[in-house]
Amino acid sequence: MIAPGINAWLRRLEAMQPARIELGLERVRAAMAGMGLPARLPVPTLLVGGTNGKGSAVAYLKAMLSAAGYRVGAYTSPHLLRYNERIAIGDQFINDDALVATFEAVEAGRGDLPLTYFEFGTLAAVQAFLQAEVEIILLEVGLGGRLDAVNAFEPDLSLLMSLDLDHRDWLGPDRESIAREKTGIFRAGVPAVCADPQPPLAVSVAAERLGLPLYQAGRDFRVQRAGTDAWDWTGPGGELLELRLPALAGKHQLANAAACICALHALPQLEVPEQAVRAGLAKARIAGRFQSVQRAGRPVLILDVAHNPDAARALAANLASLPGPGRVQAMVGMLADKDHAATLEPLIPHVDRWFCITPDSPRALDAGTLASILRGLGASRVETPGDAARALRAAEAGAEGRDVVLVFGSFLTVAAAAALEQLDVA
Repeated sequence: MIAPGINAWLRRLEAMQPARIELGLERVRAAMAGMGLPARLPVPTLLVGGTNGKGSAVAYLKAMLSAAGYRVGAYTSPHLLRYNERIAIGDQFINDDALVATFEAVEAGRGDLPLTYFEFGTLAAVQAFLQAEVEIILLEVGLGGRLDAVNAFEPDLSLLMSLDLDHRDWLGPDRESIAREKTGIFRAGVPAVCADPQPPLAVSVAAERLGLPLYQAGRDFRVQRAGTDAWDWTGPGGELLELRLPALAGKHQLANAAACICALHALPQLEVPEQAVRAGLAKARIAGRFQSVQRAGRPVLILDVAHNPDAARALAANLASLPGPGRVQAMVGMLADKDHAATLEPLIPHVDRWFCITPDSPRALDAGTLASILRGLGASRVETPGDAARALRAAEAGAEGRDVVLVFGSFLTVAAAAALEQLDVA
């Protein structure tokens, strides 16, 4: 029998997705048992949670660990162009044949158990890592932490990035309640690192209750700029001086990188020499995080998956640091379950013209509604040119000189632009 292709499998997973998602780990653990997957994996495992910065953290950790000679398995979500992007083994995304084999293993192990798209994919990723005999596993939390599928696996370290408002229907109405869910990836006695410089009280409460060593940004490790193009890190084990600025663009990336360096120091079973840290900072790559695309004879294209208030504030700060003069022409599309006004408001002073689209998703916010929200916030030049192709052309047509075209608001919006530009996300 010929195994179905990736697209057939993904259609099957989408059809399997229940209309109402019931968060919990019972189904995942039962499927793990059917597959023979242990909760305690045979290699060091890091869980990476938080609101924003998770993807960047995985990129830094993977680059630094790879530079130290480790074979790393990294699971992230969502993807931009191809599902394979979610599962990286070493420097390569998983190939189609290996991905189909892992899907088949999950299908055989789950029996009649219903799994969500993300649960199925998480188990497939871990299966792939064990088959590839990786030496370290990095698992990015999808939603929350306590009841997320990756939390069925036992970490050797938990890394918590920024904490802000997102997915409030699932996680709670404020930072405290959201932090309580996200600290669900903490384990008794297992070290944890928090990158948020002003975390909710729930973080320290969870750490004290579990008796775990908590490394807190601004207290146990810190960053200091060293001129215009370097920075110093101080934390457990000493200091690293005159580090190059991270390859990932944006002021907030220093905080992300600093937390990752602390995470490596907090894991005594890992040996990561200073030169590997320096090399990893320079080599880390991730698509769609203030990604600047230079195009001959055309305006610079900036791709950013910012889709919540915290990420939008970081994006606004990055736009403010761009060399001027120059205007920003923005193509934006968002999902309906986001905090639209709070996400868009920080960007109003930085964007000169808006082009709204409806992302290709049943969860999308209609472009007309998005345009109305922008006008209500004081944006004056707001258009709804149609689909992503028309919007991108309109934004580019309005750009001149040192203007930039910004695409943001959702992974789907950025993916549409990346596909139109035929960008390589590897």
